[in-house]
Amino acid sequence: MRRGVMKVVHLTDFKSLGLSEQLLQAVAAENHVTPTPIQAQAIPHVLAGRDLVGLAQTGTGKTAAFALPMMQRLAESGKKPQRRGCRALVLSPTRELAAQIATRARAYGKFYRFSVATAFGGVSIGPQRNALAQGVDLLVATPGRLLDLIGEGFVTLGNVEVLVLDEADQMLDLGFFPAIRKVVALVPKERQTLFFSATMPPSIAELSKGMLRDPVQVSVTPAATTAERVSQQVIFSDQGAKRYVLADLLADETIGRTLVFTRTKHGADRVVRQLEESGINAAAIHGNKSQSQRERALGAFRQGTCKVLVATDIAARGIDVPGVTHVINYELPNVAEAYVHRIGRTARAGAEGLAISLCAGDEKAYLRDIERLIRQKIDVIDHPKAVVGGPREPGEQRPDRRHGRPQGHGHGRPQNGQNQGSRPQGHGQGRPQGEGRAQGQGRPQGQAQGRPGGGQRQGRPGGQRHSGTR
Repeated sequence: MRRGVMKVVHLTDFKSLGLSEQLLQAVAAENHVTPTPIQAQAIPHVLAGRDLVGLAQTGTGKTAAFALPMMQRLAESGKKPQRRGCRALVLSPTRELAAQIATRARAYGKFYRFSVATAFGGVSIGPQRNALAQGVDLLVATPGRLLDLIGEGFVTLGNVEVLVLDEADQMLDLGFFPAIRKVVALVPKERQTLFFSATMPPSIAELSKGMLRDPVQVSVTPAATTAERVSQQVIFSDQGAKRYVLADLLADETIGRTLVFTRTKHGADRVVRQLEESGINAAAIHGNKSQSQRERALGAFRQGTCKVLVATDIAARGIDVPGVTHVINYELPNVAEAYVHRIGRTARAGAEGLAISLCAGDEKAYLRDIERLIRQKIDVIDHPKAVVGGPREPGEQRPDRRHGRPQGHGHGRPQNGQNQGSRPQGHGQGRPQGEGRAQGQGRPQGQAQGRPGGGQRQGRPGGQRHSGTR
């Protein structure tokens, strides 16, 4: 795979990238002034007709990086969409991300008068059939619903000029690969193919080789690097104590709009019930919810009438809600790359954010995988409710379940210095969940262990910080 320019490119405006006047008007209308690094590096290659793999953190403007040059190439070709066909196809792993991409595409293509349609599950298929009847310039779809429409004869892909896989690492995960392979077999071999993602593990990159022709790769950050403005913390907690730690964290009035991630759909519903029992208003969003339920939950979250949204990994790739101050991993993901996408929901558009992970004994291997992936140790924070039975009394001893030694009052984990902080902690989650036919969920291995790390836990979030020590 040929690599493009790896340094960050600084440009003062989008005109320098060679975009048309129609697109420059649309960009100005959206108040985009300076291209992001991924846009600055990717747009010239896409305009030149190259196949491309674009790697950048979540929230760095990848949609504009492929949508703007793709639309210009379609406009220059002068072709018209065929009945029940599309000229460009964008595949997305989730309904929310598909809707988000379509919204941005309509805004960017309004001066070209491009037609844009979506196809995803959870809603009636009838309106989607009608929207595609005369053909569209751009179709944004999840694989399952797209294959349904193809099977019923309502979509043909024989005239696709550009194929885009957004969040390609999840799209090509084993759960999605069969559906992607069926779709790719139906599009012309003479096409432009674009992969965009925050992460691209070597095994997934290997799967992509047959779909790309002499691709250029642009990467503005090392693969799987977490956002610089996201502070990361972990709280070691007994599994049964997590609900009390979470409720205590969310009771802090300084915490703003917060995303809480669970590994499973039923787990998300359970956490919402537990939070409501503690007097905290929360809503859940996951694959078992209808589209109307998901839209209501997202609407309340955006408007601030519900400050806590509990989600499975389906939300990590499709929620673009401004002002998310905290991400809490109630359960750590068993796929390390999912952690990057989760915490990327905060610290967007130049803001700062805090990611807190609650780690039980049976999740420590997941934590090690995450730290290996992001190439950094996550700060460990104590919390008084992280042990079943609540905080210990002065002088009380409980066994340290890691080392088999009793720990007295005031003796925490070995420390590499102490930092005083005032911010809350923790969270974690499982395998990403897809749409339509390709859903996969991870499950933690083994039984929950006790608190992995003895010592006194005192004070509210942001007590003693043990950098990189467990």
